[in-house]
Amino acid sequence: MLNLTILRTVTRQSGTEAEVIEMTKQRRTMEISDVLSTMTLKTGSDEKTKRLDELLVNVVDETLKQIFKETGAKVIYDYFENNSHLKREEIAEKPEVFSFGLQRLLGSAAPVIEKLILKNLYSRLGLNFSERKGYEFSDYVKELRKGAIGKG
Repeated sequence: MLNLTILRTVTRQSGTEAEVIEMTKQRRTMEISDVLSTMTLKTGSDEKTKRLDELLVNVVDETLKQIFKETGAKVIYDYFENNSHLKREEIAEKPEVFSFGLQRLLGSAAPVIEKLILKNLYSRLGLNFSERKGYEFSDYVKELRKGAIGKG
């Protein structure tokens, strides 16, 4: 169960948003779709997906910079563009390509970095990340995006 304390609501062209100042979870783990539906009170699924995609790209960026610093992250993005034809902004739309490129570039370190990205992403969404047998990076991303679309 999710308990929210709403500070105020703001009406914008994109819809009505609630500023949440307190969010607590009780014993059961929240479903991804529950969290995504609390991101905004009234927006279309395209807007939710866009926000989730932006969040994922930001989390990837922050995580890579945390591990490899600014210069190393730039080298990784350049590698993706030159070898996988993947732009930074496309990571959420093409998680398989991102994962494959990371594997080619970093080898056995790639799954560790993917897991750290996912932990950081789930944390930013207020979720607990738990590994699932047979799931890959792209599976988690697709599940999150599907939740964003399904709650339009």
